[in-house]
Amino acid sequence: MINATTDWTDPLDVISVRDLGKSYDDHEAVRGVSFGVRRGEVFALLGPNGAGKTTITETLEGYRLRDAGDVRVLGHDPGRGERALRERIGIVLQECGVQADLSVIELLRLYGRLYPRRRQVDELVELVGLSDRRNARAGELSGGQRRRLDLALALVGDPEVLFLDEPTTGFDPSARRAAWQTVRDLRELGTTIFLTTHFMDEAQHLADRIAVMRDGRIVATGTPAELGGRDHAPSDIRFTLPARAGVAATAVPLADGARLQAVGLGAGTVHVVAADPVAAAARITAWALERGLELGGFEITRPTLEDVYLTLTEARSPTS
Repeated sequence: MINATTDWTDPLDVISVRDLGKSYDDHEAVRGVSFGVRRGEVFALLGPNGAGKTTITETLEGYRLRDAGDVRVLGHDPGRGERALRERIGIVLQECGVQADLSVIELLRLYGRLYPRRRQVDELVELVGLSDRRNARAGELSGGQRRRLDLALALVGDPEVLFLDEPTTGFDPSARRAAWQTVRDLRELGTTIFLTTHFMDEAQHLADRIAVMRDGRIVATGTPAELGGRDHAPSDIRFTLPARAGVAATAVPLADGARLQAVGLGAGTVHVVAADPVAAAARITAWALERGLELGGFEITRPTLEDVYLTLTEARSPTS
């Protein structure tokens, strides 16, 4: 049964989800999920296939009805299918179908007639990088160009909230970077963007906040820098000692909270794990300078977003 109360939302959120639940036969796809998305932010929902991302996204878009909980998008219940909401959102699905015999310009003009307010066609083709293909028929576009057209069609009604479901699948690296810039430009204009992607670098570059799902639940939420405690995770310091110096890895001085990793110390390679990488690096480099030792390939790295994501999604599922 759907809860119809409306006084629970945060007034600063344009998307509000509380205790969302959805099952398919005996499979509980979404289990009591709650989160909010602020106006003008890029919010990325990540998770492996089957985690519940698509169910949540389609519920927010109004394509799927929930079994439990409350959902609001721009103050509306998307399950009601109200035109007043559809006129204010834009959607880029994983696969979109358009009239293949119409040109880019014709499609934008056609779809633009469905909205009470609309963006200029010339502005849209420039924004998505299709200026040189404006008169090409949709059926003649490459896969990446079709995705750009999908984005332009989602933007034609000048939406306040834009749903992007795997928007750069099939893009070459250059096209992906161009799409990222488009998303950043939209955010600067105040558009709220709800993003799902399997590309960790995409989430890293675009998202203000990230939620990671596993087995129908959100297991972590935060900025790309802090997700899953990433900002406090130990850093790796790696370098090689000069072979002729005759210095063993165990001679390297360690700052408080640092330890020598016992794996992979062959061929003069040193791997130090440090809670405070600045202090650890300062002590090691001062020691090397005093002895005239050149530390080859010196680098400091923290766990990547992908490292954290894999840790969160590969962990054993919580008991239902």
